[in-house]
Amino acid sequence: SERLFVEMADRMAAEGWRDAGYEFLCIDDCWMAPTRDEQGRLQADPRRFPGGIRRLADYVHSKGLKLGIYSDVGNKTCAGFPGSYDHYDLDAQTFASWGVDLLKFDGCNSDSLELLAEGYRRMSLALNRTGRSIVYSCEWPFYLRPVQQPNYTEIKQYCNHWRNFYDVYDSWSSIKSILDWTALHQDSIVKIAGPGGWNDPDMAMIGNFGLSWDQSVTQMAMWAIMAAPLFMSNDLRHISPEAKCLLQNKEVIAINQDPLGKQGYQLVKDKNFQLWERPLSGRAYAVAVLNHQEIGGPQNFTFSLTFLGNGLACNPACFVRQVLPASRDWGFYSWISSLSVEVNPTGTVLLKV
Repeated sequence: SERLFVEMADRMAAEGWRDAGYEFLCIDDCWMAPTRDEQGRLQADPRRFPGGIRRLADYVHSKGLKLGIYSDVGNKTCAGFPGSYDHYDLDAQTFASWGVDLLKFDGCNSDSLELLAEGYRRMSLALNRTGRSIVYSCEWPFYLRPVQQPNYTEIKQYCNHWRNFYDVYDSWSSIKSILDWTALHQDSIVKIAGPGGWNDPDMAMIGNFGLSWDQSVTQMAMWAIMAAPLFMSNDLRHISPEAKCLLQNKEVIAINQDPLGKQGYQLVKDKNFQLWERPLSGRAYAVAVLNHQEIGGPQNFTFSLTFLGNGLACNPACFVRQVLPASRDWGFYSWISSLSVEVNPTGTVLLKV
């Protein structure tokens, strides 16, 4: 409802979220009335959004934030509300006239893959024609993948970020499956990511109920490594101080938002451990050590610094800082040193080298 989003906007502005960089407040499916108006335009549900989307956008903007909205490339949205098929220009103009800043464009109920692709292209061009800067979030490759390998070069021409895999859930098995899928397909998806276009592994579940503390740390660390758009799906009225601290961690957000814009990748998978790295600006690297084991206590993983950055990350020497689960300096190391990292089960240690 309108009231819910107003409350969230107030919290984002008052409780440090906006200042940490969380600037979009996004409405997902089910915001619409069940039918279009007499002019064929989408309309908000009048009971839940009595002031309409324009008034909500004005309020969100008054807090120094931006508003995101949801629609679908097909005849109906995933929840059965009116889709944008055959109304791409009209819907883009409607969203722009309301002051919307982001469109999440889903892929349900499209009659064919040709119509799906055409719809994603057409909505991209329609948004650009409005003259308003609107971030375009696509699910194009996810709906293509069961049938054909997506053309990421084309998708990046039209979309700002895109979903490749199933919806995230508030569970460790969901986070794990996203990481496994990403590692398995990194050869085809990592190289396309960069300023203007990103792989979107879906939302951060931190601050809900399904993840332990170590698993929350893992999601935050790995989403930073993957250069993921950082969207939270949680209730800011009921978030623990620990979860808030993790989500607002400036050092992790700086890695996530690094201006070089290169996505990280898995370097090593060894028994229960995974070693990931992400090249950063200023010849630095973010390095994550993830412990896959789900039982027992903390375990050690030792690796040579020559592994990192094709041997260049620590040549001839480097400074190592731990960012998560807590920040502390590890000091200087030479090129031929090894690092030994103690990691909790389902946890991650995030380093900056």
